[in-house]
Amino acid sequence: MPKQLSRKICIDILCEWEESSKFIDSIIESKCNNSALTSRDRAFVQNITLGVIRNLTVLETWLYKLRKGKIDSDLRLIIFLGLYQILMMRVPDHAAVNETVNLARTRARGLVNAILRRSVREQDQLLNVWGSMSPADKYSIPDHIYSRWEKQFGIETAERIAFHSNKIASLTVRSNPLRGGLTDKDKSDTGATPVKDYPEFYEVTKLPFEALNGGRCYAQDPSTSIAPNLLNPESSHKVLDVCAAPGGKTSILSLCMKNKGHLTATDIEGPRSNRLIENLENLGVHNVTIHSGDILNHENPLLNQSNKYDRILIDVPCSNTGVFRRRVDAKWRLMPGFTKDLTRLQFRMVESIIPLLKEGGQMVYSTCSIDDEENGQIVAKIIKKFPNLKKIDEVLLIPQEDRDGAYASLIG
Repeated sequence: MPKQLSRKICIDILCEWEESSKFIDSIIESKCNNSALTSRDRAFVQNITLGVIRNLTVLETWLYKLRKGKIDSDLRLIIFLGLYQILMMRVPDHAAVNETVNLARTRARGLVNAILRRSVREQDQLLNVWGSMSPADKYSIPDHIYSRWEKQFGIETAERIAFHSNKIASLTVRSNPLRGGLTDKDKSDTGATPVKDYPEFYEVTKLPFEALNGGRCYAQDPSTSIAPNLLNPESSHKVLDVCAAPGGKTSILSLCMKNKGHLTATDIEGPRSNRLIENLENLGVHNVTIHSGDILNHENPLLNQSNKYDRILIDVPCSNTGVFRRRVDAKWRLMPGFTKDLTRLQFRMVESIIPLLKEGGQMVYSTCSIDDEENGQIVAKIIKKFPNLKKIDEVLLIPQEDRDGAYASLIG
């Protein structure tokens, strides 16, 4: 497929993302599937659209340097597309300029052409501007989020978090012993290298599709293993995994239990539960019962308090501040004060589940957030509301080169 059509699809994706509340990944998947893109063109579309969204603040700054004054939204996105190719992807200038200009409506092509050609002439100056930006702007982190990081972690750590949050995530997979795991050939063919301190996790240069399809591995970030391993259930335990989709943590719980005993995994009915079922079947998890339903619905039969569990994992919906490198648009959806409604929901979900915990049982509360209001402060509130419980252990991971950020607290 000609690159011109691929660039047109990029603009269609960016326009739909900007005008809707849809996640960028779902828009990319829909547009690419409907356009019958080759795998190579699909990768091109994904790289550019995610790259633009990942670096919006930088692109806005460059555009302001090149052209002061109001520019229509559609032209702005087209110019961003060109600037990203010229200054960040290093696409040959003629291709980046000419094919991007042709995306604009006829009357606006002269303006787009002038801006992009100026960016070619002033590449060094623009790159110097990028290098001298504040960390929040350089790594395109909204100010209200970055200021929270500085307050919670300090200046140096906040900048390190921003740096890793803006990088392209590495490809990581977890070898799955329930299906025999990755073979030496799988590892050799994909350039697999073990992730330090995370057994069975490998960074790969390309995905091992045969192993993925056969359930011998699962595409999963190492940070997702801390919650199930902190709970560490045994096969004699009756275990509940709440908000279990897509199933990566559930399959680790099953491994801890040697694929024996009683494990219940639950999520809301619909695509999430369907995906959970498909993934666990593919991964060879046999000791699980899938339950679909909303745990905040009082009529949910799962909430029958005569049905108690020795171990519970609840991985609540969160802000995703630990996984910005994978959820590149999440940071732009979080408005100032974003924790207010989230923390209320998180605590309500825990309140609904705690009555299902046996006396002497243990629970792990987890998120993929690094924000203390969603993590430590929620745990403190749980313990205050339920004084028979105490915090036994907790782990907070901040984003790094080989893993995302995450939080997990063991309560019992």
